[in-house]
Amino acid sequence: MQTNRFDLLRLVFASMVVVFHAVALTAIDPFGPGELWLGQGAEIAIQGFFITSGALVSGSLARAQTLSDYAGKRVRRLYPAYATVILIPAIISLILSGDLAGVLAYLAANLTFLNFLAPNLPGLFEANRFTEVNGALWTLKIEVMFYVVLPFIAVVLRRMGALWWLGIALLYAGGEAWRLALPHFFDHPAAAMVARQLPGQMAFFASGIALWQVWDIAKARPYVFGVIGLVLTAASFAHSALEPLCAAGLTGLIAAIAFMPGPVLNAARFGDISYGLYITHFPILQALVMLGVFATLGPVAGFMVTGLIVFAASLLLWHSVEKPALRPSSHYRQAAGTERPIKRQDIP
Repeated sequence: MQTNRFDLLRLVFASMVVVFHAVALTAIDPFGPGELWLGQGAEIAIQGFFITSGALVSGSLARAQTLSDYAGKRVRRLYPAYATVILIPAIISLILSGDLAGVLAYLAANLTFLNFLAPNLPGLFEANRFTEVNGALWTLKIEVMFYVVLPFIAVVLRRMGALWWLGIALLYAGGEAWRLALPHFFDHPAAAMVARQLPGQMAFFASGIALWQVWDIAKARPYVFGVIGLVLTAASFAHSALEPLCAAGLTGLIAAIAFMPGPVLNAARFGDISYGLYITHFPILQALVMLGVFATLGPVAGFMVTGLIVFAASLLLWHSVEKPALRPSSHYRQAAGTERPIKRQDIP
């Protein structure tokens, strides 16, 4: 039976980021091979997130009756939980420091996805290796920017008609040109950071849009996509000149894993916690480091405690904030508590 494992993939991607940040924030291998290797894995996971978003959100837009319908779905899925993880540390900071101005500056920047303007809160994590409250949230700004531009992209691609794939290729090439070339031509300390923003990640979103376009073909021939994806991904790591092939390669691998025959793996059966894992783990890790939990218990026990707390927090966030904010027809609500295969028309 053909299955769709995008929920599982997003959970795996989120877990890869959590593991990297657990090692980095606790400084058990600072700048060592383990941290660098896990950092590369986290980067691939984030790119995988962007590819899956490109595909699934394209499907959401295609089925939306109006732009407001599309926007409403995206806001319901993203913002309530996001605002929650911004507000809770802010309240704790205000209690500990009494610095209202500092807390308000943090809220103003972070509630509008401008995390880089005020990444820190007074009284929190000031002695940690990294002082940011939630360093994982930089990708949410890119996600939101993609949500905003996707309707315009869809209109342009639709008007290109038979040249649709040329439009995708131009999006892909333009994104890679920005991401790879900007640091070489823009002599500024912030060049590398700017290069990672949109449009620097557009190749991954464009690959996801393309995956939605060939969804039925990928379902019918997952192994073909997997072989092509493996070759392109391997080539992208084999030589720096072939790095632009990475987005296409990862897309092939994602399609193969999502659609290959096998058992139904409903990772959201008891709640879709992948988003919760992603947005809660960083401040939880920071708090445990600040409280000396890792210094007291050691890294192994500390990671076990962290895992339990992050998992519990993600479940709580899903059931108390995320799920109530979604429409009853949302795939994420329907997937919880059922083992049925997820079909194309079910994707939000």
